[in-house]
Amino acid sequence: MSKKKNGAGLMNRTLVHIAATLHYIDGLSQVEVARRMQMSTASVSRLLAKAREDGVVRFVVEALDPMADDDQRLAEALGLQIVRAIDTSHQPALSSAVGNLIKDAELPSNPVITIGWGRAIQNVVGHGLPRVSNAIVVPATGGMNQSQSHFQINEFARAAAEQMGGEAKLLYAPAQPGPDLFAQLIRDPQIAAIMELWDRVDVSITGIGNFPDTSAESSLGFTPDEAAKVKGDIVRQYFDSHGASIAWRGQDTQIGINRSQLSRVPLSIGVCVGKEKVDAIIGSARSGMINALVTDIRTAQLVLDRIGYSDKHNVP
Repeated sequence: MSKKKNGAGLMNRTLVHIAATLHYIDGLSQVEVARRMQMSTASVSRLLAKAREDGVVRFVVEALDPMADDDQRLAEALGLQIVRAIDTSHQPALSSAVGNLIKDAELPSNPVITIGWGRAIQNVVGHGLPRVSNAIVVPATGGMNQSQSHFQINEFARAAAEQMGGEAKLLYAPAQPGPDLFAQLIRDPQIAAIMELWDRVDVSITGIGNFPDTSAESSLGFTPDEAAKVKGDIVRQYFDSHGASIAWRGQDTQIGINRSQLSRVPLSIGVCVGKEKVDAIIGSARSGMINALVTDIRTAQLVLDRIGYSDKHNVP
């Protein structure tokens, strides 16, 4: 008798799994499931109820993500296409957010990707970027006269290309040459080729610099009035709180992607965290040099507070 009961039980469990698979996975109606299993719809309904009772089928209702709403609010407030505000208690989160933006983008078959410098970019590259078929990765500017690791832009481009499975085009030239050296450098075929690539960048990944100490930037030649207006920069393209350009003494001979080229990039990602970067984020968004922002939730809230964004979308 027990063997008969065990056999019947196994048969019932099998029928439950078959009905659940046909209905919940294959998407068939209960009527169609009944036809295929050669039983009544009432029997199929009982099998599906049994599947839920026994935990064969589980339903999960995902809670709404308030952070996603905050991202949308900040994107609207800044006039950006997309914002990703992450929890920086997880160090790889910046890299993951940037990587997801790249993976979601509709890139051409041989995309050109340019990389900036800074601690945020060092973090992103240090934790890895996704594979991008046939990517060409180039620095966003020439080398900086700085020894700190977060200024080593050629190394960032090389590492990013390796992670993506692409090709790095390194730039062996200073970012701020004098006029005579600039004239010679731009005639070099390798440097000229990289400068041409800046005209067709598909993705840019740059940090957003702030301007806290004008004495540290005395070589740029800003007047005191100009320096007081500067809120930040993207690869030495400086701007005020409205995003307007503030030119510096050597800008015409800078070897680096320029403001006009950045404004044409389909996916231009600014990566920036920290309360000291709030004004720089606002200015960079208004400049048009970025159309996507990756930051953390604390910085995002500070930006919203600073611009007085409300649910009525009144942005000053």
